[in-house]
Amino acid sequence: MAHMPIKETIVEKPAMFANLYFKHKIWTLIILLVTCLLALLFLGPYIYLLLTSLKPSAEAVTAPPSLWPSKFSLENYKNMLNTLPIGKYFLNSLTTAGASTILSVLFGAMAAYGISRFSSITGNYFLLFTLVIRMVPMISIAIPMYMIIKSMGLIDTHFALILVYTSLNVPFAIWLMIGFFDSVPKEFDEAARVDGCSWIGSFIRIILPVSLPGLATTAIFTFMLAWNDFLFSLLMTSTKAKTATVGISEFLTAYNLDLGPMTAAAISFSLPVMIFSFFVQRYIVSGMTLGAVKE
Repeated sequence: MAHMPIKETIVEKPAMFANLYFKHKIWTLIILLVTCLLALLFLGPYIYLLLTSLKPSAEAVTAPPSLWPSKFSLENYKNMLNTLPIGKYFLNSLTTAGASTILSVLFGAMAAYGISRFSSITGNYFLLFTLVIRMVPMISIAIPMYMIIKSMGLIDTHFALILVYTSLNVPFAIWLMIGFFDSVPKEFDEAARVDGCSWIGSFIRIILPVSLPGLATTAIFTFMLAWNDFLFSLLMTSTKAKTATVGISEFLTAYNLDLGPMTAAAISFSLPVMIFSFFVQRYIVSGMTLGAVKE
């Protein structure tokens, strides 16, 4: 009789493991279904936009709208190129967003490194000040920004947008990158100093290469903020430096809506960020993990 509990336990173990395995499979299936539904929820509008851009021009404005095109056509993309100088607008967006991203990451990295390595009361107040600036609604500083740019004679220039985007994105870059620098051991700096590097030398040769995932993460987010901007581009440009966001809105007028070319322009506008994100996605994932772990 003393051996009965042991035998019962041995017999019950396979059933217990099978039950746990079944529950694990059920939960995995539920999580997979919920993930697919959420992905479809987010991708649904973009898929509809893509299919609409591939419809014939007349079919894009039919009512009620149809999801699947009767035939695939590139007519909307041809009309997009013929209606507006969309290529020029895309180049303006790429120039201003790219230049402001480089400057934002450069200045943000230097400021974040200084605050991370030389922490002080002044640095903490500066960090708080940058957070307060980033929390201010953009619409509230749009008019003052416009007046400053106008007084400098920079309206409708690439430099105006680069200056505005950089000033807006540097606080965001500082807050994003300070977590990455805090996660890099200070022993790296000390070892570089022992080998004869200055603070700037150790920052450029040692810290920046180690923080490459953080730089990539910051770059993609700052690029997206500048690339998707509409408000400041609308206020500060008219013809020469007009970006793609403002150019796409010109398909909508008081008398007409060119929905087909507009969807084609929207799809084309989304491709650079998607391609850039695809190539740096492994840096983004590792960068988020690096910035979230501190010693």
